[in-house]
Amino acid sequence: MRRVLIVDDHATFRLGLGALLQTVPGVQVVGEADRGQAAVAMAASLRPDVVVMDLHMPDVDGVAATERIVRAHPETAVLVLTMDDDGEAVFAAIRAGAGGYLLKTAGQDEIVRAIHAVADGDLIFGGPVAARVRAMVANNPAPAGDLTGLTAREREVLTMIVRGEGNAVIARHLVVSPKTVRNHITRIFRKLDVVDRADAIRKGHAAGLR
Repeated sequence: MRRVLIVDDHATFRLGLGALLQTVPGVQVVGEADRGQAAVAMAASLRPDVVVMDLHMPDVDGVAATERIVRAHPETAVLVLTMDDDGEAVFAAIRAGAGGYLLKTAGQDEIVRAIHAVADGDLIFGGPVAARVRAMVANNPAPAGDLTGLTAREREVLTMIVRGEGNAVIARHLVVSPKTVRNHITRIFRKLDVVDRADAIRKGHAAGLR
């Protein structure tokens, strides 16, 4: 069961999404918030598996709220669901710790898949957003060889990715769960500003990992 907190200042959308998700097997809506500060407080008290977060809200915006929630509760995933398809907004959200980014035009099935994906530690983008992210990564690559933001464990995971190891092999080697490996990979992708394994491997090679 995925426990979900919905954060959106538009009551009609928030209530509609809540009603929709309540009909989905395996998903439980545990709370709703209409402001960023309330979202941070409710995430602390409810400890949801996933926060579905809009970006534009009164008081604390969605990016700042995401950063606070993820920093205080790393076990809670954030899925951004917004109308903003600007590439800079996407990267701001991912850098803040969001595990996924969808537009509000996404269908029910896509939203539900994304909720499960980010809860499992995956990094996921909606189709139109993914195209923008790829274009921005291609046009604004991170400095070659810059892995300074990675922890020692993240560098270890990236090294194994560069060597072609799959998640299951990495999990066995590190003696951790596959979900933990996915969480590491999500953070690696976020810190390196990459959107998939191939981009991460290229960055790793550029840094001298073999």
